[in-house]
Amino acid sequence: MSIHLIKLCVGVAKVETLERRVAKGDWLNVHTRNTPKRAAELEDDGSLYWVIKGSVICRMPIADITTQGEGKASRCVIRLKPEVIRTAPLGHRPFQGWRYLEPKNAPLDLSRAETTDLPDDLVKRLREAGAW
Repeated sequence: MSIHLIKLCVGVAKVETLERRVAKGDWLNVHTRNTPKRAAELEDDGSLYWVIKGSVICRMPIADITTQGEGKASRCVIRLKPEVIRTAPLGHRPFQGWRYLEPKNAPLDLSRAETTDLPDDLVKRLREAGAW
């Protein structure tokens, strides 16, 4: 059974910026201090959901997780697959580091037919109000 991670996408204001950076080969390795204890579940079809400007609006599938170094100098590298999958906007408060995200709490993926020209913050507010 898979599980997901959620993390703030610091320095990115729009999902289009993230998509451009991923297309250039950037943002495919995420470095963290701590290695997730549930790494095997994350590698089993898990994704990293990005919080951009207070909303979860996209995800990237996790390819693998490795730990580099030993002791206090050890660091975790989460390698992501080079695809950005947009999700239904879901409001989320800021936090430090990463958190586990259960599949039942993860936002649904948007298909090409569901994408709109509406701003992401408006879509988020409509969903929160139950109007969409």
